[in-house]
Amino acid sequence: MTMMEPRKHGDASDGTVGGRQSRFEGSMKVTGTATYALEYPVENLAYAVLIQSTIPAGRVVEVDASAALAMPGVLLVLTPEDDLGLKLSADWGGNKPADGPYYPLPRDVGFNGQSIAAVVAESRELATEAARLVRVTYEESQHVADLNDPNAGEGKLMEPLSIAWGDAEAALAASPVRIEAEYSTPREYHVAMEPHGLTAKWDGDQLTIWEPSQWSHGMARMYSEWFDMPYENVRIISPFIGGGFGSKGVPLAYGAVAVAAARKLGRPVKLAVTRPQNFTSYGGRAATRQKIALGATEDGILQAIVHHGASETSVDADWPEQTGAATSILYKVENFSSQHRVVPVNSVTPGALRGPGKNPSAYGIECAIEELAYKLGMDPLEIRLKNYADHDYQSGKPWSTRRLREALTEGAEAFGWSRRSHAPRSMRDGKTLIGWGIGCGTFPVIRAPSEAMIRILANGRVEVVSGAIDMGQGTYTILAQSAAEVFGIPVDQVEVYLGDSRLPGSAIAGGSMLAGSIMGAVHKAAVAARDELIGLALSDANSPFRDTGANTLNFAEGRIAAPRGEAPSLTLAELMSALKREEIEVRRNTLPDGANAQEQLQAWTTMARVQGPTMGDYSMHSWCAHFAEVRVDEDFGTVRVSRIVSAFDCGRLYNPRLVESQWRGGIIMGIGQALLEEGLVDQRNGRTINNNVGDYLVPTNSDIPDIQVISVGVPDHNASALGGKGVGEVGIVGVAPAIANAVFHATGKRVRDLPITLEKLL
Repeated sequence: MTMMEPRKHGDASDGTVGGRQSRFEGSMKVTGTATYALEYPVENLAYAVLIQSTIPAGRVVEVDASAALAMPGVLLVLTPEDDLGLKLSADWGGNKPADGPYYPLPRDVGFNGQSIAAVVAESRELATEAARLVRVTYEESQHVADLNDPNAGEGKLMEPLSIAWGDAEAALAASPVRIEAEYSTPREYHVAMEPHGLTAKWDGDQLTIWEPSQWSHGMARMYSEWFDMPYENVRIISPFIGGGFGSKGVPLAYGAVAVAAARKLGRPVKLAVTRPQNFTSYGGRAATRQKIALGATEDGILQAIVHHGASETSVDADWPEQTGAATSILYKVENFSSQHRVVPVNSVTPGALRGPGKNPSAYGIECAIEELAYKLGMDPLEIRLKNYADHDYQSGKPWSTRRLREALTEGAEAFGWSRRSHAPRSMRDGKTLIGWGIGCGTFPVIRAPSEAMIRILANGRVEVVSGAIDMGQGTYTILAQSAAEVFGIPVDQVEVYLGDSRLPGSAIAGGSMLAGSIMGAVHKAAVAARDELIGLALSDANSPFRDTGANTLNFAEGRIAAPRGEAPSLTLAELMSALKREEIEVRRNTLPDGANAQEQLQAWTTMARVQGPTMGDYSMHSWCAHFAEVRVDEDFGTVRVSRIVSAFDCGRLYNPRLVESQWRGGIIMGIGQALLEEGLVDQRNGRTINNNVGDYLVPTNSDIPDIQVISVGVPDHNASALGGKGVGEVGIVGVAPAIANAVFHATGKRVRDLPITLEKLL
């Protein structure tokens, strides 16, 4: 097997699971030695550039590429006229569609910015210039610009997302205290630092793709189905990823175009999606609106929650941004009703963006619970503790672990919540209004099988091998820590190979499931390899441990010894030398025993084996509580987040330093969501107006305050083999409502539609 360069760990300190080992690739990234997918040197490259529609709805009548093709160095122009010979692929879950062709450059236009043609030339600059010469004639039809378009309608009810227990409407009507409000969030985009793209190369019937990927095995499977070829003939290579946040989990239309062009030309093709094209080549978070009604007793006990949510989707597919995802599990309530609708509009199909569903859901319920607290004259912390859910009222199951109460109380103490005065506009510093707010968050534990290989080499080094990926969350580092702990060796004695679909199968780096899934597989494989080594050491004629009478060996501080010291201790290299072994290789997975090859392939390349948070005896989730302080200029309405304290229950932390970094990253994205981010649409033509990082605002260093993060979790071995729960997405959930609630406390003005901008406060 050919493998890429391993990722080595230079800092051997604190290298076991739970230690604060530095992320190995950090120095590589800041010094420029980390090679990203689009940077791989490939000889004889051609360059593809996309042409996107300029109308929101209609049909491509004609593409005139004659002027482009007349330019020297232009190799190919692909249009809807070209039959690329592609077939539809199964979806994430492996569900097969009806047999039919797949057209990555369609004639029917569903949104402004849809890819409808591509130019391939000897250089990117030439291809870009040639693309300007292509003339497209359209037959335009009526469009729906966005969720608020008068022609959008109410949309379609998503029956599986309708949840109810008790009699919510009757309980609401009978409640002595009621509030009702509507909350909305705009379109939001991933804007990862690394734009999308790929390089595709054919060698006969073998296809190699260098592409940033959150799921190398699943993407390889979808490419193989598009091009009607064996799975094993496709290889995805993705060693480093410059941000994904949910946008790099599946292949997209531009990928099919690049691969098809490479096949037609018989040479490698690189396609780098421009920054504006990143806003329409795949979908971000859909715009949402939700109406929430709460009923309570006069002492603040919730009696009913009635929730009606809607999100926009494309005219081609239903993608619900589930506004009820967190509403049903955050609080104790005996009467609950939630519905969600999707409203088709002329936009790209939305996709998964960090904390999908849970994020807007928490925004609605956490603002509403605060509004109820103020109507009751109750402290926002008190009302949350008073309505603490002792079990999952939706599934009826007990929590596996739920330390949200501890997150609230310990977070409040660290923040200094007891010093807060209740009345809006009652805390100030001169002309600056000060506000404090709370927002709770949650994210489900999603479990998936994974596979790993462990190699013990003659030189005493240990290799960890998996097709899992690392997009900055620390997969390389925690896998090295896991192996180092099992073998009792320094972490710098471990090498890790990741990011290649030819390597052992892995879950997707999405849904906050990868760490729990792959750590279980690596630990299982490492223990099996250690056990095999122990068996050899106790039975091999050449082993110094054979005649000691020991029935096991101890691995610690880089040495191997019998429990009672019957023989000299050896290093791993010395024992391998004594055994005359060049290598010990063990491969293990976390599927049920007896899974055959086809079942294994299905597990790595589809979501068919994924288990949700209530598949079992318990309801399993990560939890958090955010405490935000804002400072609002009384004259100008400008809002600055000046302090955040967040407490998390994410089970056992495999590496607290890396977890804290993930939490802070989510919080920073939440600050952007609350105050800055908003996809703007031209109602006349459905065009995304601010399709660049100059106009689509994301937080910069000057926007970010001191962020204190606290762990209150305990190991949860129902959630994962090593006791961890997801950490990557929960951090963003609840941040926006914490800031919105703090803004209300500061100003007395309730802004229910994000982002909170100065014109909404003045």
